[in-house]
Parts: sequence; C-alpha cells; structure tokens
Amino acid sequence: MVMTKVRPGLSLFGRSPKPIVCDPVRRGSAVIDWAVYIDGHRVVTESVADAIRLVRDGELFAPKDTESPGFVWVGLHNPESSELERLAELFGLPELAVEDAINAHQRPKLERYDDMQFFVLKTAGYVATDGVDSVETGEIMVFCGPDFVVTVRHGDHAELASVRRRLEADPERLALGPTSVLHAVADRVVDGYLSVSEAVQQDVDEVEESVFSPERTNDTNRIYHLKRETIQLKRAVGPLAGPLRTLCNRRTIPPEIREYLRDVEDHLARVREQVDACDELLNPILQAHMTQVTVGDNQDMRKISAWGAILMLPTAIAGIYGMNFDHMPELGWAYSYPTVIAVIATSCLFLYRGFRRNGWL
Repeated sequence: MVMTKVRPGLSLFGRSPKPIVCDPVRRGSAVIDWAVYIDGHRVVTESVADAIRLVRDGELFAPKDTESPGFVWVGLHNPESSELERLAELFGLPELAVEDAINAHQRPKLERYDDMQFFVLKTAGYVATDGVDSVETGEIMVFCGPDFVVTVRHGDHAELASVRRRLEADPERLALGPTSVLHAVADRVVDGYLSVSEAVQQDVDEVEESVFSPERTNDTNRIYHLKRETIQLKRAVGPLAGPLRTLCNRRTIPPEIREYLRDVEDHLARVREQVDACDELLNPILQAHMTQVTVGDNQDMRKISAWGAILMLPTAIAGIYGMNFDHMPELGWAYSYPTVIAVIATSCLFLYRGFRRNGWL
C-alpha cells in the first residue's frame, strides 16, 4: 500500500507535503519498525519522537468524518535496556512494566496501568536441535495505550512483520485503534501454538505406533523427551487463558475487537485440549513401553534358563562318569559310551521340546 511520509509540524489532512512511496524505516538496533496509523492508513516519520508529536501535539488530526484519532505502533526485537528506557520516556510507560519487558522471563499476564494495558504472551516454536525436535519459547510484551502500541519481542518465534503487513492491508480493522494490534498479536501467537501442538501430536502418534509395533524398540528416551516438551508447551499455553478472558471482558475494548478476541480464545482452548491430550496419552504410552521392556526381559531370561537347563543335563552325566572310580559297573561295558551319548541326546531333545511347547524357546 502507499505510505505517506510527513515532516514534524505539518498536518496530514491540512497542508501536507506530496505523498511519496517509501520502504519501512529500519535501523541497526532493536527497533524494527514504527509508524503512525490514522484512519487505518500508515504515515511514516523520520523518528519515533516525530510520530508521537504528530499524534499527541495535534499536528496530526483526523477529519470530522473519521472516528480514529490515530496511534503510533513501534515494534522492537530483543531490545537493550537503554533502548527500551528511551521509549519509556517518550510514551510514559510504567517503570515496573518496563522492567518486566527488559527481563523477559514473565508468565502470560494482563496488567492495567491507568489507561494503558500491559499484555505478556509466551511464544513457541518447534525446532530441530542436534537432530531432535524441541519446543523453544520466547516472549512478546505489548504496551497498549489510547494512542500507541509498543510491541517488544524476545526470541526468534512469532515474528510480527507479517502481522503488520496483514493489518496494513485491512485499514478498516486498523481504524479500530491500538486494540486491533493487540488482537493481531494474540492471534499470531495462538496460531503459533496450533502449529507447534500439531507437530507435537504428530510425534506422539509416531512414538505410539513405534511402541505398539511387533518389533522391539527402545523409545524410552524419546517418550521422556516428548513428555518434557509437552510440559514446556503447557506452561506457555495454559496461563494465557485467564489474561485473554479478562481482556475479552474489558469495556475499553471495542465490540468488534471483542469478537475477534473471543475467536482467539476459542483457538486457545482447542490448543489447550490438544496439548492436554498429548500429555495424558504419553503416560499410558510410557507405561506400555515399560511393560513391554519388562516382558521382553522376562522372555530373554526364560530362554537363558531353558538353554541352561538343557546344557546342565549332559554336564551332570559327564561329571558322574568322569569321576573314574574303579568299581563303576558301566565302565567295563563295551557299549557304555554310545549308550551314554544316546541318553544325553534323548534327554536334551526331550527337554528342548518341552520348553518349546511351553513357549520358553
């Protein structure tokens, strides 16, 4: 879409310069992108401070037939404390919330500071590490005020550039205000949960098929790994239900956004059910596998015992006739040796058939 670049001190709807097409502003820091959105359309400024002045100092105002007063959206990725503190001064962000955004080890939560909402979401990704798929988590903090949105992303999952492009392609939704960004971010995070939970479900199905296959397998390590990854995913998904439900019930949220948020809540409920099902299914799979391992060990021990019994018989007979006493009646008989060999062979064959019939061999 066409984006307008303005200079501070000029009105977009009054004496504005000639619109030009430009790329999103990018810097070599944690600030990925920023812009002013008025009536759902993007306005690019030279700096974040210029964007704030355009909205708050009355330099950017909406016409009478427009309900949207405009807002600023700043996106950051893995910011340093100094960068986030400078933005906190520009937007007047609460000190405690800024500290939480810097530390980036928070549970999903929703906090309210006067007219600003601070929303923390856990992101999730299913990536291959050393040939093993693992659940990796990150965080997204959203500062949502009446005329601004600041998104702070930690980690490499749930990138928000596509979210911004999708919203900019839908000016009607952007015109609903900063809460439209809040919904879009939550929707992006929950969609990430869906893809991760489906990948985990596929791995669980594979290990279940392997455990109950006729061939003997050693899936203990994989089952424990999946169990650990499922628990980590539950820690990200489970705590988000409460804050998201609270957000849906906030009167400050426009009715249109509430409908979207309820849809996100439904998707989250489906993810929670799928993750819980995987977690519950892994327990009987592990028990069945351990039972199979025990049964297999018992079968091996029975085979070893059966062969030991068969070999013990000729050993016993040979030991008796190897004592070389002078007065043993069989020693002087011409057919003693072939008779003993025949007795040993017949007895071993009898034992072998008996063990085979009973399933020991």
